[in-house]
Amino acid sequence: MNYMYAPWRDVYFTDKPEGCVFCNITEHPELDEKHHVLYRDECCFIVMNRYPYSPGHFMVIPHHHTDSIEELEPEVWLHLSFIVQRCVRMLKEGIGAQGVNLGMNLGKSGGAGIAEHIHYHVIPRWLGDTNFITTIADTRVYGTDFEKIYQHLKGLVPEYLSC
Repeated sequence: MNYMYAPWRDVYFTDKPEGCVFCNITEHPELDEKHHVLYRDECCFIVMNRYPYSPGHFMVIPHHHTDSIEELEPEVWLHLSFIVQRCVRMLKEGIGAQGVNLGMNLGKSGGAGIAEHIHYHVIPRWLGDTNFITTIADTRVYGTDFEKIYQHLKGLVPEYLSC
């Protein structure tokens, strides 16, 4: 049997805050850099996914804690959609994404890893960005430094998300 060690992931198991991880980010804007928050406004915030499917994968999350989109105020839902639309443009123009996956997994049975607080995944994609290793080795290859892509995207935010 082969073993692959990923010691940087230990914080995923040991550094969990009390309560909802997304509410913790909402309630502590002074820690935005530590939490890798790209953007925040009165309705939502954008945070990088610490365990991304591809470089630049982030989430758009309402401040309101709910596991149900039907509980969101219509204005918040529309605002989330507006922000996601601008994020797609930012990924295509700002980092050259050739495609984008958008997704919201609702509930544990719907595949949500953090089911108690809804969130929109925004995932940039490129032709050939996945290969055999994901299929046969259950491993992902991340082709750039997490901090580097975070800083780059954060620099793009004023251009693409200023309302």
